[in-house]
Amino acid sequence: MPRYAQLVMGPAGSGKSTYCSTMVQHCEALNRSVQVVNLDPAAEYFDYPVMADIRELIEVDDVMEDTTLRFGPNGGLVYCMEYFANNFDWLESCLGHTEDDYILFDCPGQIELYTHLPVMKYLVEQLQQWEFRVCGVFLVDSQFMVESFKFISGVMAALSAMISLEIPQCNIMTKMDLLNKKAKKQIEKYLDPDMYSMIEDSSSRLRSKKFKKLTKAICGLIDDYSMVRFLPFDRSDEEGINIVLQHIDFAIQYGEDLEFKEPRETEQDTSPNFDEFFQDRADEEE
Repeated sequence: MPRYAQLVMGPAGSGKSTYCSTMVQHCEALNRSVQVVNLDPAAEYFDYPVMADIRELIEVDDVMEDTTLRFGPNGGLVYCMEYFANNFDWLESCLGHTEDDYILFDCPGQIELYTHLPVMKYLVEQLQQWEFRVCGVFLVDSQFMVESFKFISGVMAALSAMISLEIPQCNIMTKMDLLNKKAKKQIEKYLDPDMYSMIEDSSSRLRSKKFKKLTKAICGLIDDYSMVRFLPFDRSDEEGINIVLQHIDFAIQYGEDLEFKEPRETEQDTSPNFDEFFQDRADEEE
């Protein structure tokens, strides 16, 4: 039986831990078992139980305090993740070998981990060897995406992760509940965007012909191949959360191999006994 995983990614402050917390609560309401693994060695607080915490293996503060290494915050985090990549046996022992696992991996927010460093790619390959079906979940703050230039930047960040990891990916705009009515209406056009219209909107701001040509090429590539689309995520909207979960479940084919579970027997079975019913009818006819 396969196991299932969401790799929750995105820039710092995009709402990854909030997403995990909301998804855990939503799945509990659906009577689904979901676990969370924290892979951020710089995390300070989260309001959900975790089945594994990378800080038990290594912490950024310990690396930064090491006088022989002398790393800053970013260098320390990269060191932690490379150390983690060399100790996947720790993660394997934490995960165990339970079938039908559904695990959310709360990842760090440094974008270089998904662009030019191979750490997250190694993690995906290792999870696949452990029979996990993995879906990338790339989060972007909707408050950041209300302008065309920023939207294109967010699209490129999501696209770089998609190309680097080579797994199914759902891209999500978070914190929709924090937008006012005007911003919500404005951001609707970015959920299923017309990239060519964005070129026209931004062309007046670009003075350089080279940048205009580059922007047009990027927008055309995204639009022609429909490579990046976003789903809205409002933590107060249960229906919207369920739609996001359904997209991810479809990407990893969750539920196709689950065995049918018979309902639990109660102390007093009130269901009709059809065998006794037909036997009584036969006795009456005789």
